[in-house]
Amino acid sequence: MMDAIRTLPGFDLAFRMVDRLARTRRMKRHFRHARPIEATPPIVPRHDGVVILSMIGTATVLPYLVAVKSFHHHLGMGRVVLLDDGSLTEADKTLLAHHAGSPTILRLADVDRGGCPRGGAWERLLTVLELRAEDYVIQIDSDTVTLGDMPEVRAAIAANDSFILLGGPDAEEKGIQTLPDFVAHVYPHGPVEEPAHIQSLIESRLAAHPDADRYRYIRGCAGFAGFARGGRNGPADASRFSQIAAKLVGDAAWTRWGSEQVASNFLLANEPGARILPYARYHNYWLEPQPVDERFVHFVGTHRYSDDRYIAATDRAIALLPRG
Repeated sequence: MMDAIRTLPGFDLAFRMVDRLARTRRMKRHFRHARPIEATPPIVPRHDGVVILSMIGTATVLPYLVAVKSFHHHLGMGRVVLLDDGSLTEADKTLLAHHAGSPTILRLADVDRGGCPRGGAWERLLTVLELRAEDYVIQIDSDTVTLGDMPEVRAAIAANDSFILLGGPDAEEKGIQTLPDFVAHVYPHGPVEEPAHIQSLIESRLAAHPDADRYRYIRGCAGFAGFARGGRNGPADASRFSQIAAKLVGDAAWTRWGSEQVASNFLLANEPGARILPYARYHNYWLEPQPVDERFVHFVGTHRYSDDRYIAATDRAIALLPRG
């Protein structure tokens, strides 16, 4: 019966509208559940050589406070630096000053892109690479939630090794590979074509990167990443990779959202001693069953409001924090 209904004219449009309404309702509920974060004590910054950086705007201030407060509480390290996407209001900045330890707020418009694409989080990556000259920099997205102790992250910081959040569980088996090995494993049938996502377009062509055997790659997620202090790769290396990638897929394609994540993956994979976080503890939410021992969850946009997991994780994260 349901299969027959799905064939009725207009079913797809109606389904999308219902799904959009359901997601909107969950988003509003999530903001209500995130509001109690304002009753938790402010972050006390630690000037210990660790920077916790995020790019945020006025629409994500409340979820961001859940992300950064839960992360800082369980990590027990670091001070906050923010990259304003240009939409933060004075009220936002006052709220952030109180709750996030009077963070340094940088302006997206002031970032030197060095020939890299505009937007698409490129300014964030370039800011991270600039700041890492003096500090260990951890990039976290505002749609992340920390739910427990993170010994693997602290160990990476202590050793001054970069770390990578995997994009999915399939990447854990092979680990960091040379570019030709990665392409052969993930894209055995050769380069994909438009209208594929930019990540697949460029990844499937990485074997054509100059001196491909000398470079490595892993499919990670830029929503959570650690960049070792004084590490090998800086803004100039990001620009160099961007120029090569643009030649492989075309300038127009390379400006699309998602290209920055590929660049981040490439740069981290080519860092000496880069560590992969165990996916059973640090993962992206793809509508899969909840891991037994999850410590850090990134609620990717695809499924952030597909169900109530983000709401439940937010409730749990706030409950683990001390009360103000």
